[in-house]
Amino acid sequence: MAKLINQNLQAYRAQVDEIIKDLHELTIRIGNEELAQTVSGLRNRIHEPFMFVIVGEVKAGKSSFINALLDTGKEVARVAPQPMTDTIQQIIYGEEEETIQINPFLKKILLPVEILKEIAIVDTPGTNTIVEHHQEITEDFIPASDLIVFVFEAKNPYRQSAWQFFDFIHADWRKKVIFVLQQKDLMPPEDLEVNRKGVWDYAEKNGISQPRVFTVSAKQELEGLKAESGFGPVRQYINENITGGKAPFLKLQNNIETSLNIHERIGQGLELRKAQYQADVEFRQDIHETLEKQETKSLKQVDVLVENLLAGYSRITRQKEDELSSGLSFFSLLRRTFASVFSKKASAKDWLENLAKEMEADLNQELKTKLNSGVVDLADSIQQMAKIIDLKIRSSKTILRDDHELFSDIADKRNNVLRELQEQFSRFVSRTENFTDESLFPDKSTISPTVATGSGLAVVGLVLAAVAQGMVFDITGGILTAIGLLFAGISSTVKRRKILEGFKTEVAKGEKRLEEEVSTNLKAYISNLKDRIEGNFVKFDVHLEKEEGQIKKLEQIHGSIAERLEEMEAGLRVEGSGGEE
Repeated sequence: MAKLINQNLQAYRAQVDEIIKDLHELTIRIGNEELAQTVSGLRNRIHEPFMFVIVGEVKAGKSSFINALLDTGKEVARVAPQPMTDTIQQIIYGEEEETIQINPFLKKILLPVEILKEIAIVDTPGTNTIVEHHQEITEDFIPASDLIVFVFEAKNPYRQSAWQFFDFIHADWRKKVIFVLQQKDLMPPEDLEVNRKGVWDYAEKNGISQPRVFTVSAKQELEGLKAESGFGPVRQYINENITGGKAPFLKLQNNIETSLNIHERIGQGLELRKAQYQADVEFRQDIHETLEKQETKSLKQVDVLVENLLAGYSRITRQKEDELSSGLSFFSLLRRTFASVFSKKASAKDWLENLAKEMEADLNQELKTKLNSGVVDLADSIQQMAKIIDLKIRSSKTILRDDHELFSDIADKRNNVLRELQEQFSRFVSRTENFTDESLFPDKSTISPTVATGSGLAVVGLVLAAVAQGMVFDITGGILTAIGLLFAGISSTVKRRKILEGFKTEVAKGEKRLEEEVSTNLKAYISNLKDRIEGNFVKFDVHLEKEEGQIKKLEQIHGSIAERLEEMEAGLRVEGSGGEE
């Protein structure tokens, strides 16, 4: 039977070792060095005996408790009026008594004591110690412990630093804890019972069901007063719950529970990381959709602007066409020809020149008014596009904080990418050249010098006004030049139909060109600007792409370990139940 139990133990131990190895690799993959060291230490101690970790404040009587529990007749853990435990002492079984200094903060004490074949005892510095590194080292031992023995000074078990350390042990690691009130010989029984009940109540209030609270006197135990010392119930608890062949399986169960705890922490961290990724994806999609909507709005405003320009253009040119048609009638031309000979009235040629000048003045006035009105709305829309994006960047949702215990590095990288995005976009909106790209308006008049004195978004209206007016008046100027040439050299014998058809042709050309060029160039300006804004998000998009791949991989590994941990926990529970039966 013992051989079978041993074979089962070795098989379980090998499986636990393999799972914890994979958990260790997962902690390395997520880049958390501290947790990786914790899991590595847990794996390294799989083959060690069941580990008691003795904790408590300085002078609570921890060392005396250990000496009395081992009952070797020797001072294994040093006791002195001043705090003496300046290192962690791991007390384990050895054929010969020996002390090995592992490092300045840890030493192993080997003793030929029978109980140490099944358990190991770790004596720690006080939880309120002021010696550098000791608390950190003690905390490193806690995850690999199998039972925490919390020793209090019987007459004052309410010191804050001790209970803060209890919160770390229980809340963070959910370790099995028993409580010992030491030095009970210094108190009246009724006061001791008050303090025992106080510890019991606090422990239960903080999540420990049916807490075990022992009252002991190491002094009485070492003096041979064993009936009064209170060590009998402590040893009975150890015999019933730990020793007698149960310790190795209990240790494996504790290793699995600790692994599940670490695994759960990683899972919670992954959920936060995934939530941050999803929030960032939604943020990025919102940016894209906002740009699309703002672009659509601005493009419609261009259509309205062009429509208004064309309406004004058509009204003026139709009016002048009517005047031209009426003025080119036979009697009108004849009247002007005779009038120019016998008086100072305008000739037909002068009249046509005046007609062209009037049309130019009327077109300039009409189109300038339409442009000024439309450009203000368009510029406001484009400026709004950039301002909305800037606001969205600054108010992006942060879920994964840069002080997260597991993914602080990822959170920090994400914050750096976002901070760089904010700074880059701020620079983008402040630079005039990002809003005055003349390549968008080839072969057009030079942008007004006023624009050069502006900065960033402030120049959008000036750019649009200068460029749009330049385009419009260049187009209308070309029409008027063509019409002027058409009118040049006219005589009383001119063919009326030819002049009218030529006028209509040039006006139609101008209308088409006005519609195409103004619309095409302004829309190109808007779309190009939208693409430039999107270009600020390249590094953020790369970050999202990497995060997606890494999260999927981590979730896959995490899920695989979860299944194996749960199976192993169930198997060890059955094994433990069989052992008790």
